[in-house]
Amino acid sequence: MRDSLGAIAQIVIAATAAFAFAHYVLGHPAPLLAATVTISSLGLVRDARPRRVAETVVGMVLGILIAELIVLVAGIGWWQLGLTLAASLLVARFLSAQPAFAVAAAIQAAIVMVIPASVPFLRLADGVVGGVAALLVTALVPRSPLRAVAAEGAEVFAAFDGAVTTLVQGLRRGDRMRAERGLEKARALQDPIDQWRTAIDSGAAVARLSPFLRRQRTEFERQERIRTQLDLASRNLRVIARRVVYLCDDGVARPVAADLLAELGAGARRVADAIGDISYEPVAREAVRAVASRLDPAALAAGSSSVDQNLIGALRPLAVDLMSAAGMPAADARAALPRT
Repeated sequence: MRDSLGAIAQIVIAATAAFAFAHYVLGHPAPLLAATVTISSLGLVRDARPRRVAETVVGMVLGILIAELIVLVAGIGWWQLGLTLAASLLVARFLSAQPAFAVAAAIQAAIVMVIPASVPFLRLADGVVGGVAALLVTALVPRSPLRAVAAEGAEVFAAFDGAVTTLVQGLRRGDRMRAERGLEKARALQDPIDQWRTAIDSGAAVARLSPFLRRQRTEFERQERIRTQLDLASRNLRVIARRVVYLCDDGVARPVAADLLAELGAGARRVADAIGDISYEPVAREAVRAVASRLDPAALAAGSSSVDQNLIGALRPLAVDLMSAAGMPAADARAALPRT
């Protein structure tokens, strides 16, 4: 409920304003569609990009227009309803591949067919009023998207930390089952990272439109930089996890690799702190740099197999990704690694 307060405020304000404008200014006796179009186009979804809202509005207005034309020509009845639904769905599917677009058009078309009106195209005007209200409230009453984006990022970093911790436990114990569990967690990171990207895209789109959120545009760019680098880091973590699973097959503990991966995980937690406060970025950079400067496979795994050396070598790109996520230029991050 708390997370939906912004969306609820948008819906209440927009629907009430649209209904009041259509009723008191335009003189429509029962502007039902002014409210329904507003509610349906805004919704409670996290993705409140103006483009998404506009696409939904267009779909609903399209359905209303098709229904109004059929009512004008053929009247209202059971077969007219079937014809209207078929026409709305076909036209909507032709115009957009999004299923929600066609469904929105069909629902509003059905409302027009079921609830008669004495004046032609009166409900079309109501739908347009509702759509305009939804777009205006998206810009003028934003949903504080930065808070939602930061929350998404924190969840992703928590999942990343869980995968790292499980892999570290596998290395310390030489436990293949634990290592496989860490690999599963690393593979599961992609969906939350993609959801984080959607939240960032949505928030950035709202910030570009809303005069109240323009100052947050640079912050959304920073969030996207962190997300991009963590996406790369998660891919590298999956490579590391597969090697850990292979190594743990012999049941031998590898404390050196475990300690290095644990330190990188601690650095990732410092990067997570920087999601909500940019002042933590220098601390995060130095935390990861301290580990990166020691990642010399030949020195750390001297006398070990090439597979052990390859595991430590795989930690190097992970360290670069984490330093880049904390704001270090890529060239400087690579230079922090010892030459091999």
